[in-house]
Amino acid sequence: MSIDKTSAAPGSEEHVVENPEAAKAAVTVVDPRLLVREQGLAGYVTEFKRKMKSGDLGSIPVVIGLAIIWLIFTSLNSNFLTAGNLSDMSVAMVGTGMIAVGIVFVLLLGEIDLSVGSVSGVAGASFAVLNVTNGMNEWLAFVLAILTGTVAGVLHGFFFAKIGVPAFAVTLAGLLFWNGFMLQILGDNGTINLDPDGVVAQLTSYYFSDVAAAYGLAAVVTAGYFLSSFYGNRRREAAGVPSRPVSETVVRTVLLAVLAFAVAIVFNQYKGLPLAVVIFIAVLLVTDFVLRRTAYGRKVFALGGSVEASRRAGINVEAVRISVFAISGTFAAVGGLFIASKIAAANQGAGGGDLLMNAIAAAVIGGTSLFGGRGRTWNALLGVLVIVSIQYGLALEGIASPVQYMITGGVLLATVVIDAVTRKTQKTAGRA
Repeated sequence: MSIDKTSAAPGSEEHVVENPEAAKAAVTVVDPRLLVREQGLAGYVTEFKRKMKSGDLGSIPVVIGLAIIWLIFTSLNSNFLTAGNLSDMSVAMVGTGMIAVGIVFVLLLGEIDLSVGSVSGVAGASFAVLNVTNGMNEWLAFVLAILTGTVAGVLHGFFFAKIGVPAFAVTLAGLLFWNGFMLQILGDNGTINLDPDGVVAQLTSYYFSDVAAAYGLAAVVTAGYFLSSFYGNRRREAAGVPSRPVSETVVRTVLLAVLAFAVAIVFNQYKGLPLAVVIFIAVLLVTDFVLRRTAYGRKVFALGGSVEASRRAGINVEAVRISVFAISGTFAAVGGLFIASKIAAANQGAGGGDLLMNAIAAAVIGGTSLFGGRGRTWNALLGVLVIVSIQYGLALEGIASPVQYMITGGVLLATVVIDAVTRKTQKTAGRA
């Protein structure tokens, strides 16, 4: 251990600094809103440099990666960025994306849930058995199917939080148990076809054909963002804390509007606005609000940072842990229903294959840290978009599934490496 004694002020007690190299590398964190108000455009540049130096990359790597993937596949096949292909991709990603949203909650605790694939299969099978085989009302069967995921998550959370069994072991056991349970309730036939005009089938087959629907949603999202940002800044100003200038809010809103209306144009060039996409966006908005704007969300982040510190702060650690696994199970069930909707059936292969890998990879590739304490549910959207883009791009080129697995695995490894390096850089910079 090196000691630096040169920083003592005259006439004061000797100041001792341990590890002066780290102290010199440490970066002072300044609220970016304050920098922008004081320095204008130069403040953005200063904040960007600070983030790069401290390893705070955010979603920049995945956005750049997605752009590169799209450029590559567009150069290989001009059909990749057609309205039809992009619309199909957007619907196909929702099932896995829903499961990935639940995974984000678990990863924020620094834990893992290996059961989500099997739980999603149970949800689809439960709906088929209740509605098709036993004639139960569709909506009641739909709700009960989702609750199967909630119950499974609560059980996993109970053994993890109350009994102390590692989450890896509990959910691995859940993976096996729920897969067997699904096979049991499906019976010897193994496949139950769903009503093509029923509630579940309509999840992925229904489109709002009126062009006003897509444009209206784009306008609502843009206006909602502006109002939320504007009044949020007003509250910060009233509280005497740094806030973003109105000009920045306007610029961000304009950029969002360009993106939202571009997506709306693409949808309207094909079948219209997919219902599945509307539901997925609504889920992302609600879950992001819960994590960033509620006391519960702050507790989840706190546990991901330090369990002991959270316990000393009065947080009910066991209750939060159980609730997070309940959320993961619930979204696994919702995702399972979307997947069943895509094929209009529940079968023995549901929840298997690469579904678990893709759901976890989507959350991690999107920017959620495997080490806990950092991530947003919007990461699920970015991550699953990367995975589905790779799958559809390779499929257009006629490349076999083994190569798809290898490429997706390579992307996941690169993402985890970036996450690990980022954490190391942040520690060096004194921010972790």
